Amino acid sequence: MSNQTTKWSQFGTLITVFFFWGFVAASNDILIPVFKHAFKLTQVESQWVTLAFYLPYTIGSIIYFAVSKSIGGDLLNKIGYKNGITYGLIISTLGALIFYPAANSASYALMLTALFVVGLGFSLQQIAANPLAIVMGDPKSGSQRLSMAGGINNFGTTIGPLLVSFAIFGSVTGGSDNANIDSVKIPYLILGAAFLLVAILFKFSSVPNKIDLGKTAGAENEFESEQAGDPANESAKVTADRPSVFNYPQLVLGMIAIFVYVGVEVATASNLPNYLEKDMGILTKDVAPYVSLYWASLMMGRWTASIGAFNVKAGAKKILSFFMPYLAFAVYIIVNKIAGHDVTPFYYYAIVIVALILGNIVSADSPARMLLIYSLMGITALCIGMLTTGMVSVFAFISVGLFCSTLWPCIFTLSIAGLGKHTNEGSSLLVMMILGGALLPVVQGKLADGAIGIKYSYLLGALCFAYLAFYAIKAKATLRNQGIDYDVKTAGSGH
Repeated sequence: MSNQTTKWSQFGTLITVFFFWGFVAASNDILIPVFKHAFKLTQVESQWVTLAFYLPYTIGSIIYFAVSKSIGGDLLNKIGYKNGITYGLIISTLGALIFYPAANSASYALMLTALFVVGLGFSLQQIAANPLAIVMGDPKSGSQRLSMAGGINNFGTTIGPLLVSFAIFGSVTGGSDNANIDSVKIPYLILGAAFLLVAILFKFSSVPNKIDLGKTAGAENEFESEQAGDPANESAKVTADRPSVFNYPQLVLGMIAIFVYVGVEVATASNLPNYLEKDMGILTKDVAPYVSLYWASLMMGRWTASIGAFNVKAGAKKILSFFMPYLAFAVYIIVNKIAGHDVTPFYYYAIVIVALILGNIVSADSPARMLLIYSLMGITALCIGMLTTGMVSVFAFISVGLFCSTLWPCIFTLSIAGLGKHTNEGSSLLVMMILGGALLPVVQGKLADGAIGIKYSYLLGALCFAYLAFYAIKAKATLRNQGIDYDVKTAGSGH
């Protein structure tokens, strides 16, 4: 298995859906002020946009889980992975088209319904796409392929708000509250057409409809061949035969990990403008490049972590580990310059990126080690942010994006390792826990409105990272007891 190479033509098709997820999610930040003005909403009511988009991930996963149980087998195994993504894209197409009658009738409820249906389609796409990314090559580099896909996702988060803002306001800088609700029709009609086009592309692509679920167990087969006679190997052979998906501690604890990870990622960004305004005195119209840098930080980390998916020599890999995050940083600078923002204050962030590079080197492509290191760095960043002032504090909070960047693939890879026939059920349960992105930002907002204020509300994020550090240690031990070890180095692995 160590000689298995990434199927780049298939993977190139697959990552188009990752781009859409990021594009739409970040574009919601443009819709919120537009809807708030057009429908005369309160701040809380405007936040229903986020709830409408993230809630269907959970509901879609519950539906998937229930349907799989009712038909006596996994749904994706019945309809096929490629077909699952195709159907998900068609559902999202219908959601995008609902924006047209919603705008014509000036109905906020129908707008939220449109976002809900788009998210419902994304839910099915997520359940199918994440295991596919892991098995399109050596499973040991599966988390690196997910990081690469995540980097494409964050390219979508970087340019999505820019393009949607241009389409709605007629200017890349946006920020006006005078946009007519009719202005959302054209961009989402175009988005719907793009969903449909990619659905057709998937249907006739070489992306597999069926996959070997055993591959998602990661490195256990290599581990068995190198550690012959180890009693742990016996548990590796039977681990996929457990009666229920809930009999796997790595998954159950991983569900909580996904919940808090998505929660801290979204909450840090969504509460950042409030901190910038209240503690830094930055006007609302000027917060865009700060929020953009946060999401670009995730792109920096994911581009860096994706290097492990390539079969490159150690020397070239070290060079790329320094080059990739700064390439992503350059993309951020260029995009924001095009948008007319003053990026001069952000050049110093190049120093902060060094922490990401060091963490990536020390992690050595191990998902458990990377999860532990970046979680500890996340705690450190939040503590620095809470205990300092000025741009040091701002950069500390923004750097959370660097340390969140690769946590999804790390958690996902560890959680579904060894599940075998239960892999798709496990995947749907993990996607379900994206609910954290809808709930934890509200919790932090409540803390910010209370006695501790916005700055120290980031204690919630520190607690989330503490759990993720615990999960990294616990999952590693649990998987080793099942005969699975991602830290084993094998000849020809390229790592």
